[in-house]
Amino acid sequence: MTPQIEKLFKNLQKNKIQPLFAETKEDAKNLVKDMLFDGCVITWGGSMSVIECGIDELLRDKRYCFLDRGRAGITQQQQQECFKAAIGADFFFCSTNAITENGELLNVDGLANRISSIAFGPKKVIMIVGKNKIVPDINEAFLRVKKIAAPKNCVRLGKNTPCAKLGHCVSLLNNDSPNFADGCQSDDRICCDYMISATQRQKDRITVILVNEDLGY
Repeated sequence: MTPQIEKLFKNLQKNKIQPLFAETKEDAKNLVKDMLFDGCVITWGGSMSVIECGIDELLRDKRYCFLDRGRAGITQQQQQECFKAAIGADFFFCSTNAITENGELLNVDGLANRISSIAFGPKKVIMIVGKNKIVPDINEAFLRVKKIAAPKNCVRLGKNTPCAKLGHCVSLLNNDSPNFADGCQSDDRICCDYMISATQRQKDRITVILVNEDLGY
């Protein structure tokens, strides 16, 4: 591990977040496989990092009860039921929009279903995080959302937002340090709710699997 990752892991442990290291995507998938048990209830946040590691395929194994909010043909009502059922799940899988060297996790949502599950409900939150998401501090984490995570996710999701066209948040045009609420007023805006996970009360409920590769946005 690099000195940066060693510092990050030390601070995650201080914040009662469990850090695990995976050299490759396949290593990350194997770590997840060892965590799961027959009949466990699983849901996820639709993470590209999870998909890139092939973990979404693992979660669909018939040995597990996978509440798949992204399955083909799902209705909006069924998706809402998946969101609600997540509160009682054994595992919630996602990534994070940014992770600081201080061991803080920044996540931003449009509907808040993902950040609500990170904050409360599922017994275990497993985050699959590429090394590209490590930033020095929370200010850089915030800017990473504005410059990378939100624009790329808006393109992926086909959202009609300025950042999908500009490649960065419109709030950055005239301001190097915008406020959280600055930006577009589009109905497609995905930067609606911000959550910083710092020191946790429940030790090791959140596990960060840091993959030594670039993953997701």
